[in-house]
Amino acid sequence: QVQLVESGGHSVQAGGSLRLSCAASGSIFDINSMRWYRQAPGNQRELVAAIAKGGSTSYTDSVKGRFAISRDNAKNTVHLQMNSLKPEDTAVYYCNAEVRRYFTTWYDDYWGQGTQVTVSS
Repeated sequence: QVQLVESGGHSVQAGGSLRLSCAASGSIFDINSMRWYRQAPGNQRELVAAIAKGGSTSYTDSVKGRFAISRDNAKNTVHLQMNSLKPEDTAVYYCNAEVRRYFTTWYDDYWGQGTQVTVSS
């Protein structure tokens, strides 16, 4: 089995910063892409940022220049540094990873349980 555990969610004022972390553990042979999604009440889950195993990154337009995704392949972790936070960033943030388990030849998607980020004006 594979588990993803997020941490770092908190309540902050607009303009503040937070750093989210996600640690993957379990029967992991390899991790391909790692991503952060978010879901605000009444909204669909949206992709916020993604990072490939080699380090290339992509962001949704609304967070470009404010958020930075990074990963530590040796520790199977991914982080999301969020700066200049806005009230519209308020959401539950989910970690997602494409994981190949030992003794398999394919990748499956795994999700964390989510961590709440609340930004007040």
